[in-house]
Amino acid sequence: MYTKKMLGLRKQLSTAALLLVHFCAAAQSPVKQIGKVEKVNISGQQIKISAANAYAEITVYSPSVIRVRIDKQTLGPDFSYAVIAKPQTTAVKTAQDSREISISTDSLQVRISKDPFAIKFLTPSGEVINEDETGLTTSWVGEEVTTYKKMQEGERFIGLGEKTGNLDRKGEGYTNWNSDVFGYAANRDPIYSTIPFYIGIHHHLNYGIFFDNTFQSDFNFGASNNRFSSFGARGGEMNYYFIYHPQLVNIVSTYTALTGRMPLPPMWSLGYQQNRYSYYPDTEVMRIAETLREKRIPADGITLDIHYMDAYKLFTWNKDRFPHPKALTDKLKEMGFHLTVIVDPGIKVEEGYPAYEDGKKADIFIKYSDGQNYTGQVWPGWCHFPDFTSAKGRNWWKGQIKSYIREGVSGIWNDMNEIATWGQKMPSNVLFDYEGHPISHLQAHNLYGLQMVRASYEGAREELKKRPFLLTRAAYAGSQRYSALWTGDNRAEEDHMLLGVRLLNSLGISGMAFTGMDIGGFTGNPTVSLYTRWMQIGAFIPYFRNHTGVNTKSAEPWAFGEEALEITRNYINLRYRLLPYLYSHMYAASRTGVPVMRTLALDNTFDPQVYDTRYQNQYCFGDAFMVAPFESTRDFGKIYFPEGKWYNLYTDAVINGHQEVTAELGIKTLPVFVKAGSIIPMQPLVQSTTEKPADTLSLHIYKGDHANTFVYYEDDGESFDYENGNYYKRSITYDPAAKKITLDKVEGSYNSRFRHIKILLHGFDDQQRISVNGSAQTLQQTSHAFLSPISRFDPQGSFVPADSCMVQQLVITNNNQLINVDL
Repeated sequence: MYTKKMLGLRKQLSTAALLLVHFCAAAQSPVKQIGKVEKVNISGQQIKISAANAYAEITVYSPSVIRVRIDKQTLGPDFSYAVIAKPQTTAVKTAQDSREISISTDSLQVRISKDPFAIKFLTPSGEVINEDETGLTTSWVGEEVTTYKKMQEGERFIGLGEKTGNLDRKGEGYTNWNSDVFGYAANRDPIYSTIPFYIGIHHHLNYGIFFDNTFQSDFNFGASNNRFSSFGARGGEMNYYFIYHPQLVNIVSTYTALTGRMPLPPMWSLGYQQNRYSYYPDTEVMRIAETLREKRIPADGITLDIHYMDAYKLFTWNKDRFPHPKALTDKLKEMGFHLTVIVDPGIKVEEGYPAYEDGKKADIFIKYSDGQNYTGQVWPGWCHFPDFTSAKGRNWWKGQIKSYIREGVSGIWNDMNEIATWGQKMPSNVLFDYEGHPISHLQAHNLYGLQMVRASYEGAREELKKRPFLLTRAAYAGSQRYSALWTGDNRAEEDHMLLGVRLLNSLGISGMAFTGMDIGGFTGNPTVSLYTRWMQIGAFIPYFRNHTGVNTKSAEPWAFGEEALEITRNYINLRYRLLPYLYSHMYAASRTGVPVMRTLALDNTFDPQVYDTRYQNQYCFGDAFMVAPFESTRDFGKIYFPEGKWYNLYTDAVINGHQEVTAELGIKTLPVFVKAGSIIPMQPLVQSTTEKPADTLSLHIYKGDHANTFVYYEDDGESFDYENGNYYKRSITYDPAAKKITLDKVEGSYNSRFRHIKILLHGFDDQQRISVNGSAQTLQQTSHAFLSPISRFDPQGSFVPADSCMVQQLVITNNNQLINVDL
């Protein structure tokens, strides 16, 4: 018989055995949880946490930004190529009890539960903005770390940069691994760039999450599950920034404050760009330039693809095709053209080739783990690749880039920088310097394009002494600080045209304000109608680039017949007349991060119709225009008009908001509308930005119910003198309640190129007189057309009149003082 003491001992042993089994099972689990919080250290704006299986650091970066870092081991050095902002001094209240830690600013609250560790973000009034999914939170499977978020009822997800699919990403999953995807399908993922920033929207709340981890990352917005959204990476730490603002536009602005904003581009880069893979020899380049001028097609840029090089070797010129590069660029500049050349990172392994010999001597190439230079095959053959994660590698590249600038080149097009190699399987054991802290290809891959354009931009800027134009295919968050981005090797297909619109809209809310796509499609041959429609849309995107590939038909505006030429020239003309409007918006984007090309969700975040797949391609071009792109084959299409009143650009017909309208579609005009209350500055037509326009600036004012302010901006369009105050900036306000238009006193020392201002009033049907600074003036009523008539192309050669609208106009003298216009 057992004694009472022996029974007690047996019970204790059984309990211990059960606990041992439990702990062994936990230790062997393939999923490792953070576990229970064991220690908390609160120091000002930062909280350091030790949990059972991980370490965490929560930092109040600003009143509206919280940074979260979590790792299985002690957190490593804090370094990022993407984030350039430092934490702001912020008033913070912190407290803790046995159950949770609380953090409060004037903009949001954070609550961290202790058992187990989990984070919840709330508004100051206590509404849940975002929270970890109970039971999952953050965990590891091997080296892969993932944070799981509870999906709120009706939650939508937008952003994530260059991602195919719908505007609302709910129900989808995405991978970030920069990839060379020639002629990619319209649903292909991943493609060229990585911008791990998205915005969640629910219950009239919106937030942003930037996951700053350069390993291959995965985002799940309810794909294959109905429980959570998640983001994670195949290595590295969990490192994300949570951003909350009531207005989505402020989330975008805050994200770009973290990762930087684009520099103000040179004015010429906003003009029409004529490209092909490839224009050669130099006589062909001159033929294209001369034909553009002869046919009165405004243009500012021509691009050379890889056939300008000697056997595709970087930093060389083919002496048969381009014997005198500087003479060519000088001639082009005399005609108002700037030359952009393509550069790839691969340096051919060839004895006697200067770039190879110099790079080998400088020891700037990426290497295998045993110290041997990595060799991959691309256009020139077997190549080595500069290490842009080292200052030594970047400085070497900057020196090489300067050789192009000395030949008169104005733009550098960075391509194949994913890194792309034949086979698309760069080994994982290739090492990168990473500022003296070596990392493998797994961590370096997604940021290679960012560091390449950084080096290219710095080299071009130093040599040019003016604003260079940089273009890239691959990117990581922060690339906007150096370069514009285009969406790679698309197809000449209707769905690719509309996909391109969505890609640019998504890039815009993900920090990349200067973007474009290959108008007309890179692979294949567009129909006449597709080409025409695409060129019309191109007039309303930031980077207006026509480009087609090798073994395709010519894609210049005159290659599709006379009618297509007239229509496309009409829209290129409109683009050039709108340059004051566009340039002012690009200036604003360089200061606020708010893009020029905007999904309707930016200003109509909680209107469910803007996410409808029928309307998701509609977008705003600046704050005035709404563009409704459709396939060129459609005869009718439904257009959704958000809140407010909208004017038909061509006729001034007014459409009330919050309704769907079926519109008749024709290839001669792109559906474009103007928001009531808008202010649109326009200039007389020029053939390039080097040509000085006539001296009258037109201000189109559209009657509305709400006050609006437009910040008009000018400078010399090419130098950095604006950084020292040599600019012309003026706020223009239309206030319908006060019946007043106000042109504020000018800021800056730059003299406007316009001596006169023509005010054109749209929708002010009964207006006959106005007062300018107390002096009564009589308005002139006249017909105005934004487009020119289009030929019918019948035997009689008659014309279809352009749609027009009636406006009241008045010309006043442009001076730098306050101008009050009373209506």
